[in-house]
Amino acid sequence: MSISPLRMIYLALAIWGAIHPMYWFVTYMVETGTGLSGLIDAWYVNASTTGLTWDLTIAAITLTVWIIAEVAVRRNWLGLIAIPATFCIGVSCGLPLYLFLRTRPV
Repeated sequence: MSISPLRMIYLALAIWGAIHPMYWFVTYMVETGTGLSGLIDAWYVNASTTGLTWDLTIAAITLTVWIIAEVAVRRNWLGLIAIPATFCIGVSCGLPLYLFLRTRPV
């Protein structure tokens, strides 16, 4: 069974969405020596970063509601793994991961 080009794009975006932002997070934590708490503090350092943090938080919550609603109807339980991916890694990983899982042949 081969993967469609669209599914390959979703998978590539999920991998990119996991690795690229994490590179910058880890770089920041190593440079500042503050760890995760310092990274979280940086998300609220000014109005611009606070707005971006809330934008991504609202998007993550919306994606979670959508995933739960669809899983309840479609019974595609594997799609639920996109929720921890969204909150532990980011929307840039969770959304394309869910689309990848959602478009698999049944």
